[in-house]
Amino acid sequence: MPFEPKYKITNKILNNISRIMAGREVIEHSKLIPKWELKLKKEARIHNAHSSTSIEGNKLTLEQVKALSENKEVVATEKDKKEVLSYLKALDSIPEYASKKVIDVKLFLKIHETVTAETLQNSKDCGVFRDRQVFVGRRIFDGTSFKEIVEYMPPGTKDVPRLVNEFLDWLNSDEIKEINPVILAGIVHYEIARIHPFIDGNGRTARLMASLVLYKSGFDHRRFFALDDFYDENRSAYYAALKTAQINKGDITKWLEYFIDGVLYSINKVKELIEKLGLSPKIAEGERIELTQKQITILGRIKEKGKVSNKDLRDMFGITRQAMLKEISKLIDAKLIELVGKGRSAYYKISD
Repeated sequence: MPFEPKYKITNKILNNISRIMAGREVIEHSKLIPKWELKLKKEARIHNAHSSTSIEGNKLTLEQVKALSENKEVVATEKDKKEVLSYLKALDSIPEYASKKVIDVKLFLKIHETVTAETLQNSKDCGVFRDRQVFVGRRIFDGTSFKEIVEYMPPGTKDVPRLVNEFLDWLNSDEIKEINPVILAGIVHYEIARIHPFIDGNGRTARLMASLVLYKSGFDHRRFFALDDFYDENRSAYYAALKTAQINKGDITKWLEYFIDGVLYSINKVKELIEKLGLSPKIAEGERIELTQKQITILGRIKEKGKVSNKDLRDMFGITRQAMLKEISKLIDAKLIELVGKGRSAYYKISD
C-alpha cells in the first residue's frame, strides 16, 4: 500500500507557516559579512549536535560539544563523545547527501550509519534495518522494584523494509513538490520515528533527515537554524507531540502543529538577532555590505540604546575619535545609521 500521510492544514499551521516565511525573508535579505554568516552556521551546528544527542541521554554540555567540535580534549565517557562526533559528521555531510538525486534506501542507511558510528553496542546494527522487535519505554519504581512501561510499540520487524521503501518512494515522488518544505520535514521526522527502522539511533536519524529535507528544498540552505533546541528544551512536550498520532488514529496534525512551532521558534531566534543588529539596510538588492565585527557591535549598541554619541562609542572601545569616525563612516555611507545634531549634543541613530 503506498504511503500517504494523514493530516489537515489548520489555521494554526497556516498562520505559523506565514510567520515562518516572513521571518525567513528578513534573514535571506540581511546583509551579513561572511564571518558573521560562519558564526551563525557554527552555532547552529553545535546547538543541533548538543540538543539532538542530549534528547537521547547524552551528558555533554553545550560548552563540551563546542570544545569537541574544535578538536579539543573533553573529559567525558567515550560513548558520549562518539555520539556527538558522529552527529557532527552527519550534519557536515548534509550537503553531500542533498547532492544525490533521490534519497533512496542506500543513502538512508548510510545516514544512519554515520549518525550511529561507534555508538551502538553491536557495530553490526549500524546502517542496517533492525532484525528484532524494539519498543519505546520508560522505567518506573512501583514501590518495590523498577518496571519497564511500554510507551510505543513500533511496527513488526518484518514490515520495516516494506514501510521504509513505501515511505521513500513517496518522498522521491512528484507529489511532494506541492508540499511546503516545513510541513514535509515534519512528516519525514514523524514517519521515521513511527517506523523505528533501527535498533537504536531512530530519533537522531529522524531529526537529521528533517534537517536534510529543509536544506535540500532550499529552505535552510544557509544552515542557520538550530531546530533541535526546541525539542530539547521541553522533552516531555516533544514526546507527547509524537504520541498524538497514536491517539488520533494516525492523524499527525497535532504533531505538525508542534513541529512548525519549533521551526518558527528557530527562525525567530535568528531573525531577532539580525534585527537587533539592524542588518536590514535600504540599499539596492544584491549590494553586499562588508562589516567588521566592531561595526556590527556598534550597530547592536545603537539598536539597543536608540541613540549613542561618538564619545559613548569611543569609551566603549577605548579608541580615538579619528579611529571611531573611520568605523562610523562606512555605516553612514551604507545608510545603516545617521548623525543627528551637531557638536557635543550630536548622536547616531539607526536610519529611518
